[in-house]
Amino acid sequence: MEKFPGEGEMERRERVDQLTEAERVMIQHTWSKVYHQREDVGVSILIRFFVNFPSAKQYFSQFVHMEDPEEMERSAQLRKHAGRIMNAINSVVENISNPDKVSSILGLVGKAHALKYKVEPMYFKILSGVLLEVLGEDYSDCFTPDVQRAWTKLMGLVYWHMTAAYIEEGWVQLSSSAV
Repeated sequence: MEKFPGEGEMERRERVDQLTEAERVMIQHTWSKVYHQREDVGVSILIRFFVNFPSAKQYFSQFVHMEDPEEMERSAQLRKHAGRIMNAINSVVENISNPDKVSSILGLVGKAHALKYKVEPMYFKILSGVLLEVLGEDYSDCFTPDVQRAWTKLMGLVYWHMTAAYIEEGWVQLSSSAV
């Protein structure tokens, strides 16, 4: 039985630190600015993700062959998926003070990606990094080092919960394609 990248680490991993009240407030404040432009921000995140990590497109038959960022930007399917990502993040941020609800939301998303879409979990970590980059650039006025640390911690929690769902489902990926 082969393991997917990082699986051994996930079995030994400790639960990541929970967010403090101050960090939750920083995240919600930043998100309120981002959410007003969620469609454009989501599309920017996905385009950067697919341009920098083209192997991630293998999971999207609708735009797997798109190479041009402008063509991606015009894609209704890409915009729709970007909207789903931003809505999922919004659900997490809205429920940030309720760890059980956050766990439930991310568990459902993780299970769907493990069982239905068979997405390698490393892509969530990569996508989190891209999201942090885009937010840091597009919202540099409010994305202070403290805010960035809070968002990094949140993305760590997201990854932890998503991969926990993979482990719970006994997910095994036989190939670990390079990114």
